[in-house]
Formats: sequence, C-alpha cells, structure tokens
Amino acid sequence: MEEKQFDYINIIPFVDIMLVLLTIVLTTSTFIASGGIPVNLPRASRNSQEIVRTRTIEIDRSGTIIFDGHIVTTATLRPALQPLDKNTPFLIRADRDIPLQVFVDALDTVKNSGFSRVSLQTETRQ
Repeated sequence: MEEKQFDYINIIPFVDIMLVLLTIVLTTSTFIASGGIPVNLPRASRNSQEIVRTRTIEIDRSGTIIFDGHIVTTATLRPALQPLDKNTPFLIRADRDIPLQVFVDALDTVKNSGFSRVSLQTETRQ
C-alpha cells in the first residue's frame, strides 16, 4: 500500500487554539489591571511593617552638599551615613550646572559606605 504525502498543513485548528489563548490572556490581564478580581488581603499588625525613609542628598549650583538639611562635605558625609541601615534608599538631587567631580565624589561616598539603593532625580524633557 502506497502512502500519500501531505500537500499542505492545515493550520486552522492551530489558529483557533491561539485565538482562545489570546482571549483568555486579554480577559485575565484586564481584570488584574483594573482590580476587578476581589481579593481579601491578610492583615498584619502595624509594628511588623518596617517603614524605610528615603534619604536625600542635594547638591546646589555652587557645589554645596546638603544632607538631611545640614551642609556637609564629602569628608563629613561618610560619618553621617555610618549609623544608617545599609538598605536605606538614597535619592541624589544635583543641579545640572555643577562640576561632575562634586557629584561623583558624593555618589562615591554613598556607595563606598555600603549603600546600594541609590538613585538620581532628573526632570523629563517637555
């Protein structure tokens, strides 16, 4: 008995399955994005939640470094950082016209003190 070769592959069942999967994904993502799925969250005491305050280091146009409202230098910044938890997030706000070295010195001091959660605040262009 001679076998007949396939002339083409029927992809209609494959397309049907993909459309059903696409419908499921879109419907589920809509519920998740809009919060349409009701969830009763477990409760915890307020004491168990650790609130970590973001610390801000500001560098003004003249190159003055301000940490927690106090003017510091890179030499006095390191001792001010020592008592803080190493998971404390830092936000560096620097004027765009400062010398780059002032910014790099401040960032280097924070990084070498063991802090890894450091970000730079910027403005978006209009």
